Amino acid sequence: MPIYIMASSDPNPSKRKVLEKSISPPPLKRKTQSNISKNAVAAFFTPTSQKPKDRTTWTERAPDSSDSSPTLLVGRYEPEKVEESARRKRRKIAAFDMDSTLITTVSGKKFTDDPNDWKWWAPDVPSRLRKLYEEDYQVVILSNQAGLTLHPDPKSKAPKAGSKARVDNFKQKSSAVLAQLDLPTAIYAATGHDEFRKPRTGMWSEVCRDYGLRDDEIDLASSIFVGDAGGRTAQLKDSGRGTAAAKDFSCSDRNFAHNVGIAYLTPEEFFLGEPPREFTRDFDLASFPYSDTESTGDHGGNEVLFEKLNKQDIVLFCGPPGAGKSTFYWRNLKPLGYERVNQDVLKSRAKCFKAAGDLLSQGSSVAIDNTNADADGRKEWVEFARKHNVPIRCVWFKVPKALCEHNDIVRALNKPMNPEARTALPRLAFNGYFSRFKEPEAKEGFQDIVEVDFKFRGTKEEYAIWGRYWR
Repeated sequence: MPIYIMASSDPNPSKRKVLEKSISPPPLKRKTQSNISKNAVAAFFTPTSQKPKDRTTWTERAPDSSDSSPTLLVGRYEPEKVEESARRKRRKIAAFDMDSTLITTVSGKKFTDDPNDWKWWAPDVPSRLRKLYEEDYQVVILSNQAGLTLHPDPKSKAPKAGSKARVDNFKQKSSAVLAQLDLPTAIYAATGHDEFRKPRTGMWSEVCRDYGLRDDEIDLASSIFVGDAGGRTAQLKDSGRGTAAAKDFSCSDRNFAHNVGIAYLTPEEFFLGEPPREFTRDFDLASFPYSDTESTGDHGGNEVLFEKLNKQDIVLFCGPPGAGKSTFYWRNLKPLGYERVNQDVLKSRAKCFKAAGDLLSQGSSVAIDNTNADADGRKEWVEFARKHNVPIRCVWFKVPKALCEHNDIVRALNKPMNPEARTALPRLAFNGYFSRFKEPEAKEGFQDIVEVDFKFRGTKEEYAIWGRYWR
């Protein structure tokens, strides 16, 4: 068959070649891959009637102790076919954290907004949870998700654009996790720093309420909680035995299980059968057991924590936020006739000096209920006392930071223990105090220094609240 070659009539063939080159994308551009997955494309072209139904129902809940917006996100999953056994009450609870316990990221990132960036923490996670369900456990997921905001504060200046997207992505990921498990279960996500957040027990209370379980019906001895926040210390690589492991970011999961009264396991212990690692707590309740003798100390017992030595004087408190200074005043100094000056109430240091001067001129003794962390600040009160010709004494509250943080959050979240309705302080407040703190000394001009170590002094009912992990 003859082959015909057409001659070009283009008077300027070199220009045409340039045009052809410019029209065609460069080779590198042709190789660029789309970020849209094949599944996403397939889902886009699939009619709604043919798409699988999302069997997770989402609700939001607000804390019982406040009138604030909802902070707990709850997703309840119901399989397409629910056996009759699923309707009965299950008294054993197997609760799991989600991130770094049931799932981890495919990308290797610690945190991700991509709802598809997840895989099972271990291959047998689904089968292990299904086996628990077959053994008559109620399986649930309890997760702290402080990165989510369900209802942004309209008065806040912080950007709100991404809040809804992050919540939607979390729902999408969680729905996929629950769908692959395909068990009658639920996920509880605590988005605030309130009673729902682990180690506090608000999410556990919601689980019991949702599944109709009274406290006396739950088999606590058989129930478990599995989570990665176990307070484990760093583990160095040992030749021939195990691998290196980083320190846990917190002890909140272990403390949550302690509060509820159930067994705690790490993912490595539960799914891989590894032996427990050493762990530590910044604040250990075992160091502060309840004692009937101590509970009477501030309620008419024989324990004397402070004695009045002068007809009129100033008592300067020195101690971090949450050390128990105000409680000490009401129980020990107020009965001795001292009047209280507090900067949290008066709002400025100048007003504190003015109020103290007025009280001294009326013949009262005065307690300065402030932190007074550094020597320079205390010096002003020493000079003030000298100017008014009265002695000044110091009460030093020797309380470690972790214990102060515990006391602060107990007070903020429990109205019966918070007569002044104080809100929780940020950690910056505690860090700031301890960075400035200088130990008080008599040579600063104090008549004496009374040292007060912390002991829980209260009723058994109060200890039932205080004696749990809150942070």
